[in-house]
Amino acid sequence: MKPALKQFLPFVLVAAVAVGAQVALRLLEMEYCLTQLTMALYYAIVVLGLSLVMGYAGQVSLGHGAFFAIGGYTSAVLTTHDFSPFNATAWAQGLKQAHVFVSREDLYGHAVVSVSPWAAFVLAMLLTFLIAHLIGYPALRLKGQYLAMATLGFGLIVYRMVLGSTVTGAADGINGVPEWRLGFGLTVSGKSALRVENYYVACGLVLFWLVLLGNLVHSRVGRALQAIHDRETAANAMGINTASYKLKAFVLSALMAAMAGVFFTHYTAGIGPSEAGALKSIRYVALAAAGGMANLWGVLVVSTGLNYLSLRGLFGSYDHAVFGVILIAIISLAPEGPLKPLGLWIRKLAGRAFKSPAERRPEHGTA
Repeated sequence: MKPALKQFLPFVLVAAVAVGAQVALRLLEMEYCLTQLTMALYYAIVVLGLSLVMGYAGQVSLGHGAFFAIGGYTSAVLTTHDFSPFNATAWAQGLKQAHVFVSREDLYGHAVVSVSPWAAFVLAMLLTFLIAHLIGYPALRLKGQYLAMATLGFGLIVYRMVLGSTVTGAADGINGVPEWRLGFGLTVSGKSALRVENYYVACGLVLFWLVLLGNLVHSRVGRALQAIHDRETAANAMGINTASYKLKAFVLSALMAAMAGVFFTHYTAGIGPSEAGALKSIRYVALAAAGGMANLWGVLVVSTGLNYLSLRGLFGSYDHAVFGVILIAIISLAPEGPLKPLGLWIRKLAGRAFKSPAERRPEHGTA
């Protein structure tokens, strides 16, 4: 098999599996399952970002639930707040002409002026970029449990802020987040009529990040991150700016989490403080570890699968207990992720299938 085709094949398989899953659910008249599957895919984007930080940069972050919430809450606050009292001001009129402010109807049919979802998305990314640098610059100079505690402390601060602020809806969170018209006829919304469309939007976003991260980890940057993960002192001695690489990986993963938070919030039309909770961040780390950390495909499959089962309520009130048992089993039996042994087995079979008859015959003189 040609190297270019071999590198491209996994992404084609992911797209084929995504289409096959949707078609199968339609034939089984179970397309309602796409709602939870779409949510699980957005959560998987957060875990893929953690895979970059943990599996390649060798850092442990317990604050990615906070970045997910920062993205979601920023968009939710800006797109639901009514700026009508400032409608007559010159700056408000200027923002309207720039399509930053848009007029719409709220849940009760009242005319309101709010920030457009696209503008809110850009502002959420900028805010996350700034906060990730402010947190990452000092925190990534720590190692081991100290870094984990620093990022956990950041997550707890964000959780308490959204839980105690009236702007973020306190314990009730924010509801009534408007749909997001992406363009090209695509809309991020939880409406049942748009269920299939939103599933493919989430799949497209996951595939985008898979391609980007897949190319990144096989580039010079990925090799530098792997060197940092294996031997940071040796990497420093070789001239690799370890602090810079770790910070860039951390910021990129934070942006991935925030982006997933924005899409998730518009899809579910709301967000609550539990998304910023420490338990969510710990869950993301556990999923990244169970998927193999440095195995993007394993992380995607494990994260999507387990989150989907939890969102479907398959385990009921025993969700956390069963989730923990499954994670322990995966880490104990397949420390590098369940897909690695499966992939080796498939490669072995494929290698035999592509061999010519002459190559399959044992050589003369061999047993």
